[in-house]
Amino acid sequence: MTTTIYGLKNCDTCKKATKWLDRFGVAHAFVDYRDNKPAPETLVEWAGKVGGFDALVNKSSTTWRQLPDSRRAPGSEAEWKLLLREYPQLVRRPVVVTDDGQVTQGFSDNGFKQRFGVG
Repeated sequence: MTTTIYGLKNCDTCKKATKWLDRFGVAHAFVDYRDNKPAPETLVEWAGKVGGFDALVNKSSTTWRQLPDSRRAPGSEAEWKLLLREYPQLVRRPVVVTDDGQVTQGFSDNGFKQRFGVG
């Protein structure tokens, strides 16, 4: 199974996730989505698999709190895509995508053990 971790290279949670994968021998690739911004269609796909754009976005982040009120209430899919392309750090990290089509977010030891069937 091919695993791709999407996140930010300086994100502590992303670092923990990749270290966990290394420790358990799970082959993976890491994509920094600040450097390689996901296509709008990819953002829509991720949102659909994690429960919508509201679930995809980390609304407790400093970046979210600093947005003007008008930007924190996107009214359409197009507005969400524009917002996330402009502020990729708003995506809850890491986004874990496997070639079986499964998309999950975040990292926890138990969650990864279940996701990857190890430990």
